[in-house]
Amino acid sequence: DNLLRRAACQEAQAFGNQLIPATMPLKKATVFLNPAACKGKAGNLFEKNAAPILHLSGLDVTVVKTDYEGQAKKLLELMENTDLIIIAGGDGTVQEVLHEPGLLRITAAFSKIPIGFIPLGKTCSLSHALYPESTNQVQHITNATLAILKGETVPLDVLQIKGEKEQPVFAVSGLRWGSYRDAGVKVSKYWYLGPLKTKAAHFFSTFKEWPQKHQAALMYLGPTERPPEEPEEKSRPPLHVRLYRRLQSYWFSPKGFPKEVAPEEWEELKLSTTELCIATQNRQLDLTRTEDFMDICIEAESVSKGQFVHRGSQKMRDPHMCLEGSQRIQASRCILQLPEGTEGFFGIDNEEYEAMPVEVKLLPRKLRFFCDPRMREQLLQAAVQ
Repeated sequence: DNLLRRAACQEAQAFGNQLIPATMPLKKATVFLNPAACKGKAGNLFEKNAAPILHLSGLDVTVVKTDYEGQAKKLLELMENTDLIIIAGGDGTVQEVLHEPGLLRITAAFSKIPIGFIPLGKTCSLSHALYPESTNQVQHITNATLAILKGETVPLDVLQIKGEKEQPVFAVSGLRWGSYRDAGVKVSKYWYLGPLKTKAAHFFSTFKEWPQKHQAALMYLGPTERPPEEPEEKSRPPLHVRLYRRLQSYWFSPKGFPKEVAPEEWEELKLSTTELCIATQNRQLDLTRTEDFMDICIEAESVSKGQFVHRGSQKMRDPHMCLEGSQRIQASRCILQLPEGTEGFFGIDNEEYEAMPVEVKLLPRKLRFFCDPRMREQLLQAAVQ
């Protein structure tokens, strides 16, 4: 582990030794660290494995510890002129900074700031899409931190999930509602069974109620065509150029009746399923795809108890996988209507929310995350093939 840390620090020092003009300010990085992640070990993991790399790289680093829920919102409102944001923690920390209170609600300008993710939590869904798999925790953390310095980014989709009265919640991975999620939450209660705890949680959940069916009505719109990426303007054009453009668009814009917009074609579906999953394409990134959509996976309702236990174990390894025999739908927007009196919870990026009727809208390529250059190269090669 010490050899891995040393090698990573030597690589980071090469970035720190680069010369910059005297008039150029240092790049500012704001780190949101959740010390409570990974059962309270995240602070120590960050200080030993990630902090030395960031400081050696020549970044002006500000570390903010999210000691209580909602603190990230206040800090984001006060934060000024940061060049990059780094989230150090697990799925809960991403939820805190990006979704409920933070990044996407405060200002559109923040969505243009690149975001780094250092996986320190118990569940880190994003790390599978951004970094190569590694069995060594130290190597996984140092690789993620070095990826931030190398500067390669990928655009990630975001789901906006809105109830009737609630403020919207944002998801980078997706939403789950059903029996596999409910059983997966209880796995940690059977810790004393060691490697059998996952199977035990799913097996005992079949005693409560069988068959386990979740009924709902789903309305959805199909995929949308992806517009071409516009090159970003590096600096704001001068005032006379902006005035000329506005006058040009005013005088030369076609006058007359507005074009009729074709009505949206909503599809409707009645569901009876073991589990419903609405997921982004971030798990299987395709940088060249021509359509934007989210995956709606409707699991088969007729499964035996043995199949339920086996499939539950697969779902623990990859929560948003669509198992054989499931119905799969591609959609850009959907409305999920639940019967009155429906109890239970949604899992939104592994965080628990009360189940209610919701509208889910895809926000394509909303955020840019730093990724390992090797992962980006693999994605581009796969697209070419």
